Amino acid sequence: MELSRIRNFSIIAHIDHGKSTLADRMLEITGTIEKRKMQEQVLDSMELERERGITIKMQPVRMKWRDYTLNLIDTPGHIDFSYEVSRAIKAVEGSILLVDATQGVQAQTLTTLNMAREAVLTIIPVVSKIDSPLARTSEVREELAKLLGVPTESVLAVSGKTGEGVSGLLDALIKRVPPPKEEMTGSGSAQGLIFDFQYSNHKGVVIFTRIIEGEIGRKDKILLKAAKREFAPLEVGIFAPDEVSTDALKAGEIGYVVTGIKEPGIAFIGDTITLASKPLPTLPGYMSTAPVVWASIYPESQDDFDLLRQSLMRLRLSDSSFTHEEESSGILGRGFRCGFLGMLHLEIITERLRREFRLELVVTTPSITYEVTDKKGQVRTIYSPVYFPEYGDVMKVREPWVNIKIITPSEYLGAILTLLYEHEAEVFSTDNFGENRVSISLSMPLRELMRNFFDSLKSVSSGYASLTYEISDTRDADVVKLDILVADEIVPAFSRVVSRKRADEEGESLVEKLHSLMPRQLIVTKIQAKAMGRILSSRSLSAMRKDVTGYLYGGDITRKKKLWEKQKKGKKKMQERGRVNIPPDVFLKMIQGK
Repeated sequence: MELSRIRNFSIIAHIDHGKSTLADRMLEITGTIEKRKMQEQVLDSMELERERGITIKMQPVRMKWRDYTLNLIDTPGHIDFSYEVSRAIKAVEGSILLVDATQGVQAQTLTTLNMAREAVLTIIPVVSKIDSPLARTSEVREELAKLLGVPTESVLAVSGKTGEGVSGLLDALIKRVPPPKEEMTGSGSAQGLIFDFQYSNHKGVVIFTRIIEGEIGRKDKILLKAAKREFAPLEVGIFAPDEVSTDALKAGEIGYVVTGIKEPGIAFIGDTITLASKPLPTLPGYMSTAPVVWASIYPESQDDFDLLRQSLMRLRLSDSSFTHEEESSGILGRGFRCGFLGMLHLEIITERLRREFRLELVVTTPSITYEVTDKKGQVRTIYSPVYFPEYGDVMKVREPWVNIKIITPSEYLGAILTLLYEHEAEVFSTDNFGENRVSISLSMPLRELMRNFFDSLKSVSSGYASLTYEISDTRDADVVKLDILVADEIVPAFSRVVSRKRADEEGESLVEKLHSLMPRQLIVTKIQAKAMGRILSSRSLSAMRKDVTGYLYGGDITRKKKLWEKQKKGKKKMQERGRVNIPPDVFLKMIQGK
């Protein structure tokens, strides 16, 4: 295939701006998928993606249009999965910057645009959802043109739902996006960048690659440069969108290579594949991701511990952006300390563990990393509230902060500024952004961002505000450890680190929530919040009581009194020896804030 006939591109946008729907129409119009076989979100293969209407994993696909080959990589829109977007961008020459005609440019639009600009991609601005009765097509086109510094007529308008304008967009891709360039070293070898991979029980690790130079065939001996591992491919092929086997992948093409390797930790994103006989230098890879949110995951039954370990290793083969290491708790047993890119990432991984591996889990309250200096002068990095030093042992605490950009209609500015004050934010500037919209630049403790800030922002702005953030620096923090006790025992899964000035409010809120969620036990259950060496809040859950005299139909009252006294003694003995059972769904609801 001639390089001049290939176009590699991605679709980047804010969440829910119509990426997957536009991809569906492209596949339909190009005849990649027959119309009778079409379904919504055809590139979103996970059940969770279809259920939530969001893209979680990038997905490549090859299409044919007017004697040209178009390789599309559909990318996620949620900020937690920006790493997926950054990897997709390195495998293409152009990007469609998609903006919803009903919402206009959003915060995540700016983040993905900056990624594309840094990668020196050709950017095609496109306004989507022009069929909506609420569409402001002309206004949003002007807004997008001003943002990019291009003529308004160069901004295309499409409807992924009806297909209007999609053929013109495909033509524009061929015209505007440059063809890939092959690195001509004259070595007679080949070189490809691994931008993703997945695991198959039958095939082992399946590498997703963009070939930079030469060609890689199924009869070649391949070398993973960083891993220093050689293998003979079981299969090479393209995505159409299902895997279709071919004889070879050539320079400029995007496809897959079945390695047959079933060992974890051999293949990783950013590595280079080359011919073992004539190896070429390693390509510049990707920056490794750093977890932002930490949580401990325990199996409800310790009999499932090995299954949980295997399940996490399997998920890591398809999602390298989360980390896990073994830990143990005196109450919860053996489990894993896991790092995630954000709260949605945490929720997706735990949900996949439940659905795909049928595991019942206990997940601790998410936390961030703190740098704690104790009274002895020792500095420790704390990943879990469970290991946060007790009150009186702490001399200084430092925590990460984030830089945030919020875009909102101007009428919500007052309510948002009040919300920012409640979350300890420092506002740098507010600037007009397009017609009747404001851009707010600020910084905030990461701890406060995790405290349901995004949901609160959507609430006070009637869903119109959007945000994007990046980790900035670390600063001194005035925080304390808050423990939740059930029947006088600390429950590690509910422990958290909170602002000192909000400790009483947080403690009371958690006790009330747990009191409403906990099922009644056979004994009286005391629920308490403790911080700074004292009990902040306390509630008691009354015990279940059996009517031991229900079968009596008369007679002397002393018969009933004897039964009541016997029941009272039994309850007292049970109170001394009994243990409280907390169902898994209570843990989940406490963490999700439901």
